[in-house]
Amino acid sequence: MTQPTNQMVTAQWLLGGESIYWTVAEAWSESFADGAVFATQAEADAALAKAQAYVAQRIVVGPYLIEVEVDTAGPRPTSARERIRAAHNATFPIDHGSWTARISASHSD
Repeated sequence: MTQPTNQMVTAQWLLGGESIYWTVAEAWSESFADGAVFATQAEADAALAKAQAYVAQRIVVGPYLIEVEVDTAGPRPTSARERIRAAHNATFPIDHGSWTARISASHSD
């Protein structure tokens, strides 16, 4: 018998793009540590369904479930992608590929 997978709901703010997490209070927090952990698929699916109301209100975009491990220090994302998001780190420089980066690079010659 396999162990149940703990999950959290994550999304991004529509306007700022920051990673956010669904809390026990059925609200959003930018702190990963505040995120509610769901031990069953039914609980996780129900939370994800409630989070969809914020998409309809154009407050958040792209809510989805992520797997987490839980120990005495609290929850931890299991994937590298989610560890980066939880730490609020960019996966590439902010100006990567932007016109402003190309213009500033061409003027530095």
